[in-house]
Amino acid sequence: MRKYKGNVTTPIGFQAAGVYAGIRKEKKDIALVYSEAPCAAGGTFTTNRVKAAPVVWDMELLHNGIPKHAVVLNSGIANACMGQQGVEDNFRMAAKTAKELGITPGQVFTASTGIIGQPLPMDVVEKGIAMAAAELKAEEASGQAAAEAIMTTDTVCKTVACSFMDMDDEIEIHLGGMSKGSGMIHPNMATMLSVVTTDIAIDEALLQEAVSSVVADTFNMISVDRDTSTNDTFLVLANGMAGNPKIEKKNKVYDDFVRALFVVCKDLAKKMARDGEGASKLLEVKVRHAKTKWDAVLASKAVVSSNLVKTAFFGSDANWGRVLCAMGYSGADFDPEKVDISLVHEDDEVELVSQGRALPFSENEATAMLSQEKVTFMINLNDGYEKATAWGCDLSYDYVKINGDYRS
Repeated sequence: MRKYKGNVTTPIGFQAAGVYAGIRKEKKDIALVYSEAPCAAGGTFTTNRVKAAPVVWDMELLHNGIPKHAVVLNSGIANACMGQQGVEDNFRMAAKTAKELGITPGQVFTASTGIIGQPLPMDVVEKGIAMAAAELKAEEASGQAAAEAIMTTDTVCKTVACSFMDMDDEIEIHLGGMSKGSGMIHPNMATMLSVVTTDIAIDEALLQEAVSSVVADTFNMISVDRDTSTNDTFLVLANGMAGNPKIEKKNKVYDDFVRALFVVCKDLAKKMARDGEGASKLLEVKVRHAKTKWDAVLASKAVVSSNLVKTAFFGSDANWGRVLCAMGYSGADFDPEKVDISLVHEDDEVELVSQGRALPFSENEATAMLSQEKVTFMINLNDGYEKATAWGCDLSYDYVKINGDYRS
């Protein structure tokens, strides 16, 4: 298996485009991803009760028996909390895309991100869709442009590609992905839009099973600011153009595909956590030897989501009491007097806690380690064999600045 630079145009048969239409100020704002062959699809969406019109549309389209061809996305305006107008505007996005590509609206997924409660300028949007359709290409630069067009407060473009071999049939299978996400990010999806393309041939029910299992350990394990958005959307399109025998039951190729999808989603998830609004560091929390998987998940999520942990992390303060405190209210079942905690960066480790008690350690060494761009809290519950990993970032002054004037 190989991870490398690439994006949604890496798999065979996929094209993309990203253009500036005028929704935003001088930044690309319409993205289009298209497969020349019909696709099986899988997806997950926000758990927020308030769902944007594109989310409702996509949830209705998923697994409706109609092969999909495209995803159209806009940034700048979320098309959320707009009532019937939002529903109608979203359909116009799908319909305009379908018209430009010679398909039906029911074969087009939609996604929006940006300010809630404002109407989409549909003349501008439809113009942008026509522009994007005219610029569709299978080139890496076109996939890069699409990824740029979905950015809001993101500071970096988030893309990745991966491939593996179906050794029995000597066929290479490719996956490519893009995502956006920087703020309003919390476990159980985040303020994220993400599209992954693949040229594998796979049964749609199995694709959905793969998507759901991978999301649980990747996108559902990141947090920036404890907010869950109205627009979170993750879609996977599989067009079968690699030429492998269609996967209709779980086998080695299916297992390899799940691993490759995990690699792609983990990479995108970590890039979103690292690019949290105002963030300067990536925080990784590994919980090991938990009694159950759920205990490990709860504990790691609580630590990575704690504002007190995140501010200590920003200040490079090895305040391990905040870590243990967050674990204590997480709902995880563990014995505090069995817990070991250490800081890890590359090959260096500073042990902070053993059996729930403080260890003598060098504050200078711990501070130096916490000043790195990526630091890991290793937490051993010493109570079983299950594990989980969560990712987040520090909470800085700039987070308040960015979100204090988000609409201006």
